[in-house]
Amino acid sequence: MADFGGADLETFRAEAREWLEANLPASLREDPDAVSELAAGARKPEGDLALWKQRMGEKGWGTPTWPTAYGGGGLSKQEAKVLAEEMNRIGARNPIGGMGVIMFGPTLLEYGNEAQKQRHIPPIVKGELRWCQGFSEPGAGSDLASLQTKAVDAGDHYIVTGQKIWTSGAQYADWCFCLVRTDNSKKHEGISFLMIDMRSPGVETRPILLINGTTPFCETFFTEVRVPKENLVGPLNGGWTVAKRLLQHERQGISGAGALTPGAQAGSIATPLTELAKTYVGFDDDGRLADQDLRRRLTEHLMEEQAFQLTGRRAAEESRSNQGPSATSSVLKNVGSMVRKEKAELAVEILGTQGLGWAGPAFSGTEIETMRIMLRSKSGTIAGGSAEIQNNIIAKRILGLPEVTQRG
Repeated sequence: MADFGGADLETFRAEAREWLEANLPASLREDPDAVSELAAGARKPEGDLALWKQRMGEKGWGTPTWPTAYGGGGLSKQEAKVLAEEMNRIGARNPIGGMGVIMFGPTLLEYGNEAQKQRHIPPIVKGELRWCQGFSEPGAGSDLASLQTKAVDAGDHYIVTGQKIWTSGAQYADWCFCLVRTDNSKKHEGISFLMIDMRSPGVETRPILLINGTTPFCETFFTEVRVPKENLVGPLNGGWTVAKRLLQHERQGISGAGALTPGAQAGSIATPLTELAKTYVGFDDDGRLADQDLRRRLTEHLMEEQAFQLTGRRAAEESRSNQGPSATSSVLKNVGSMVRKEKAELAVEILGTQGLGWAGPAFSGTEIETMRIMLRSKSGTIAGGSAEIQNNIIAKRILGLPEVTQRG
């Protein structure tokens, strides 16, 4: 769809506002965080949640700029921005999310063939299926191209055998987008990109218990799993190129950059820090936060967070005009993960002794959740590629710095 000018955008704004007013259940205006949990897969769609998810999926506005041919909204980037503003105004959160939307869908739209897009994009648009990512292995984390999960040609299908680790949501996923080795004679050029049905015989998942008491990641085992060749995305042995593009989408998603709705990202502190400080720290006679040092650090954090959000919105606009994210996603990923970690640490500090709760009646649900979010936030500098890996990408692809060689 073409990008329209002011008058047409105002017409679309009126249409979007009318549709949202008519279709957003009233209960979700009072509890918007429930929708964020639904989009992240942490909550099952029931009642008004299921209704809102169905309506947004059928409208295609969960993926507003995706092509209408596959069920997307078909909106221009300006219209999508207007829609986001109207959703923010009414307190509406997007119920369609997960790895299918953030990472795999955009990649498949770029690299998949028509049959693959017709089959897999519509269920992503409607939030009907969950996807997980089979990239990292016990011996291939930062050096992902060292992966050893192999796919052996067996005529009209591949036989996949190997192990993946830190597979987010694998125990709930319907499908996995997976990197496999199809040529042992080459490193990067011997990797292919497969879609694997997680219900296939030979697929096993084992949840990993984290320090915060949750099990969002799994070990995933593939034992002689049959995968039809029609599930190969991109050319044989061309999976590394596809994977690099997907990782750019992932890093931009992890960064949380450009989000118009506060707290919209799962695993983030939803209550504004200023509100927490008002409740747990209090103000002095001049109406200022009583703790002077905390006041300074909180102000610095809020400035950093605002600058990050504004930069993220600008980068999002540029990525849409350039047909997708660039290496800039590495900058946003690093900064975004650090901003969220600092926010979570400040929240626990603001709560004082109430921020040390793990369970029991002495602590509220919000207090317990804040501690668990803080513990989880520390993994953000590793997930999606460690901060060190992102720094290498920034140095090489953005700054154009030369390789540093070791001297004996």
